Amino acid sequence: MPPKRSKAAVRKRLLAIYDRLRIHFGHRDWWPGDTRLEICVGAVLTQNTAWKNVERAIANLKQAEALSVGRLLALPLDELAQLIRPAGYYNLKARRLRAVLEFLAANGGADFSRFADWSLEAFRGQLLAVYGVGPETADSILLYAFDRPTFVIDAYTRRIFARLGLSEPDASYENLQRLFMSALDTDAPLFNDYHAQIVALGHHICRPAPHCEACPLESLCEKRGVEITAASPGPTAKARRPRRRSRSARRPTS
Repeated sequence: MPPKRSKAAVRKRLLAIYDRLRIHFGHRDWWPGDTRLEICVGAVLTQNTAWKNVERAIANLKQAEALSVGRLLALPLDELAQLIRPAGYYNLKARRLRAVLEFLAANGGADFSRFADWSLEAFRGQLLAVYGVGPETADSILLYAFDRPTFVIDAYTRRIFARLGLSEPDASYENLQRLFMSALDTDAPLFNDYHAQIVALGHHICRPAPHCEACPLESLCEKRGVEITAASPGPTAKARRPRRRSRSARRPTS
């Protein structure tokens, strides 16, 4: 079990981790998506699949000129399922996506500015009441589509912070989220980039079979649950995702 640490000690360690990741990977400019709607769609489609599959599904929707709330809702469910087929579990995700779209349509449709008056707690509660929307999907929509200060917890976060000795591998979503949100400033850009750094580390280095020798956090890591073996060739020290346009240049629009 991780030792008890003061809030100040946790904050200091979390910021040290973030600083090293930021130096190593640079600003991540995450989440991919040109509009708020596209980010909402991506947050549903990315459930249990790799992002490259989501990109293929969204490309299909764009090619069909269907990427608006009204046009997506007008599609027969089986046609929507076929368009998002690359994302996997396409029949289930079509129903979940339809539910999210109906929620958006009922609360302003394409006029996403109406959500500006909603508190974070109310907005999150309403999203969690939508069919197929769990905490990770809700928080992804809130943080990345609407710039609300909530921290996204995913499989990368669980793996990395358990290995670092800051959480248990089976920590609940709420407890792990609280670790970040109680220690860090309530700041959407910070939460955005911090989570993006975690995604980069988990994707490139801190994999199920980790490349510890290439990790910028190696000297900070307790390596809990990691079987230490002979060093294997890892990614280059500066492994990066392809850079995207700056967030200011592609800020999601309604």
